[in-house]
Amino acid sequence: METKTAEKRRSAPIAETLADLIGQQIADGVYQPGDKLPSLRELAQLHRYAKNTVVSAFDLLVSRGMIEPRRGSGFYVTQQQRKAQPEEDSGQLERAMDTVWLAREQLITQPEVAAVGDGFPPIEWLADMRMDRYYQKVVRTGLGSLFRYGNRFGYAPLRDSLVRKLGVLGLGVTPNQLVLTHGANDALDLVIRYFVPPGATVLVDEPGYYLLFGKLKLAGARVIGVPRQADGPDLAVLENILATERPRLFFTQSLAHNPTGSDLSAPKAYRLLQLAEKHNLGIVEDDPFADFKPTSAVRLSTLDQLERTIYVGSFSKSFSAALRVGYIACSAALANDLADLKALIHVSGSEYCERMVDVMLREGRYERHLVKLRQKLGAATEQAQQWLDEQGCEVFARNAQTLYLWVKFPGIADSLRFAEDLLPHGVKMAPGRVFHLDSSAPSAWSRCNVAAMLDPRFQKAVKELLASQKT
Repeated sequence: METKTAEKRRSAPIAETLADLIGQQIADGVYQPGDKLPSLRELAQLHRYAKNTVVSAFDLLVSRGMIEPRRGSGFYVTQQQRKAQPEEDSGQLERAMDTVWLAREQLITQPEVAAVGDGFPPIEWLADMRMDRYYQKVVRTGLGSLFRYGNRFGYAPLRDSLVRKLGVLGLGVTPNQLVLTHGANDALDLVIRYFVPPGATVLVDEPGYYLLFGKLKLAGARVIGVPRQADGPDLAVLENILATERPRLFFTQSLAHNPTGSDLSAPKAYRLLQLAEKHNLGIVEDDPFADFKPTSAVRLSTLDQLERTIYVGSFSKSFSAALRVGYIACSAALANDLADLKALIHVSGSEYCERMVDVMLREGRYERHLVKLRQKLGAATEQAQQWLDEQGCEVFARNAQTLYLWVKFPGIADSLRFAEDLLPHGVKMAPGRVFHLDSSAPSAWSRCNVAAMLDPRFQKAVKELLASQKT
């Protein structure tokens, strides 16, 4: 009797440790409410614990209200509201002074919140390209090779598909000019690692892409902002900078600019390329919204044909952010070097994801999906602009179809304070200061997602706050 009691006491801390581990996985979302947990036998084999230890751990989780037994079926996570972790507390908007604050916010899904600062189109807009429709076709493209590393340039058939896709945009490339990456952010990382040593001067759009700012600062670059106007960069300022500095690269977005939603005009595009040639400036053109824009839209890379430009694209916005597939189009010599650098950092890309994207491009739904996507975006843009006009808001740039609008609400001098006021109403904004190199300086502007602005919760909350400003 004493021996059994001693054994039980020794197993108790182990059971508590296992219960804490599973409990943390539930809190982190590894197991969602309603999910079935692995069986007692599976967990015992996985952790090399006695079955009684796992039983004790499950008993502890049941007592904590985290799981529940179902006769003859197993143990399931209870249908409880998951509490946000401290690092995900969206109420602490002072984190907007940190360049990774908005990145954290983009990773949090809260259906009960109107995410007007969201960086993605609504999920229902992407339903035509659901990945579950393509799984069997992906496996049939070559199951054996999915157990090995892929080519350092990326999956060859997808690069062939991209040759055709970019050709429609007017950009002539060959497969050896393409390097597949883990999304557009990884593509930017590779370019920065290759071109930007510590202390090097680089140029960016300002306001601009906050994650790019963070990457460049992490690399130790000296970053100078080029003011963004409604038709592209301020070329007068750019020319003055080029006359006094020797920047290596200019990172810019020609179309559907983040955060202003502005598009580059043709006259500015030609003049910008002239300045780049005169001052030996390289241009990195990030085009994450290529699928949202007409193929005839002005792009620096199509005008330049990659002589002085590097083109970066991805499928996160038009397919799924979970498919981490991006690409770099550049000269063949540079592509070879970047593929070597990619191999050093990652060994290879994700061939499964690359095969998935290739099947999605070839299968036949893609073109229909783009037509619907652009129609939905155009309608949402028009409705959002009309509503903003009715409220007396200032819109930075007006285009037929853009996911973002850069908005100044009447009477609002600091959009961070405005965002704080909207949070209790269940509305989450993207304050303008996040998109500036100096994120501590107040900004009256906000980046607004056109689809999310149609949410009645947002419109009601804004009307109430603006009305209270007048009284």
